[in-house]
Amino acid sequence: MAHAGRADSAVGQGPVRPSARRGRPLTLLLEAGSSEGRPAPLRIAVLGAKGIPASYGGFETFAEQLSVRLAERGHSVTVYAESDQDAVADSQFQGVRVRYRRRPQWGPASVLAYDCACLWDARHGYDLVYMLGYGAAWACWWPRVSGTPVWINMDGLEWARSKWGWAARAYLRCMEWVATLTATRLIADANAIAQRLQNVYPKGAPSSFIAYGAEPVREGSLDSSALSAWGLVPFQYMVVVARPEPENHLLEIIEGYILHGGEWPLVIVGDVSGATPYQQRLLQYTSECVRFVGGIYDPRQLACVRAHAACYIHGHSVGGTNPSLLEAMACGNWVVAHDNPFNREVARDAADYFGSPEELARRLDQLVGQWQLAYPERSRRARDIVDTYYTWEGITDAYETLMYAQCQSSAALPHPAEGL
Repeated sequence: MAHAGRADSAVGQGPVRPSARRGRPLTLLLEAGSSEGRPAPLRIAVLGAKGIPASYGGFETFAEQLSVRLAERGHSVTVYAESDQDAVADSQFQGVRVRYRRRPQWGPASVLAYDCACLWDARHGYDLVYMLGYGAAWACWWPRVSGTPVWINMDGLEWARSKWGWAARAYLRCMEWVATLTATRLIADANAIAQRLQNVYPKGAPSSFIAYGAEPVREGSLDSSALSAWGLVPFQYMVVVARPEPENHLLEIIEGYILHGGEWPLVIVGDVSGATPYQQRLLQYTSECVRFVGGIYDPRQLACVRAHAACYIHGHSVGGTNPSLLEAMACGNWVVAHDNPFNREVARDAADYFGSPEELARRLDQLVGQWQLAYPERSRRARDIVDTYYTWEGITDAYETLMYAQCQSSAALPHPAEGL
């Protein structure tokens, strides 16, 4: 089985070896584990997602995929989930405990308050706490005072997103730095992010790279009949799946498509409602050729739209390993992606790249001219990359190995409270 990422590859540390739970010798753990000498299960908390099963975005999908697989391997896994009320009883999802905490209605501060409530609750009873996102990095010290290792998933350059005002950007940039002080380990889903953390914060917590994953979609496994809902013909349209934010380059994609002037329509999947000046500008291009179809939240319908597109255009530029790009590759799409280190790291030679509307137009001209002959090989290459580097089982292997190594090394350290 191919691993999705190499633990500690960004920091040049030695190989990661399965190891022990805090406070228990490795020999005892091996005796307590399986007859094959497998270490005993770990108690793991996953925070920062809205909850599982996934119905919203990347963190939720990640939390579900990782937690269910770890639970299948015998670990005791808790995923914290949002609730709109107090005192909601825990539930179970495919062997994972779902623990609810109230998210107050405090506007932009709601997510921060929810994350802090989860961190406070998780300060006891776990071998490892894994926080998705760094907005509440200052509160990650709470479990650490109790001797629990805390990992923080750094989730790309969140402070660079245009949706934030100057105050929120300043806060998030500060929390990025704070995360390097409060976390036991920083996790990046792109090697470029892990390298940046090491370079910018050389004295901070160690960084490890483990990628995001995707479910393979085999050729011919999806019925194209669902496309009739949007008036689409298989392999005679181009598709974009993105939130309408400037760093996702939707405007540049539309401009490049118009310069291309081809016959295949451009289908934009995302909630473009006109709620912001940027969205209003995008909607000015609405036509039979540029179609805004809104959000598609049914996973199979979205996979169908992707899998039957002539190409997938990807404009994201500030994230790490972007789920939408991986899912397009898992569908075998011919990808044309914005030229940045994150996209090149993921798509490798399975994509064409653009940096301007003019360059995108040239890439689309070439794609249409070569499509009939080149599409089968391009599709195979995209799927091969996902199968080799980005399977969820491979990612779970990498996480489990690093988790055991973390708990062994933490057991050898003095309890943080001993020095207080």
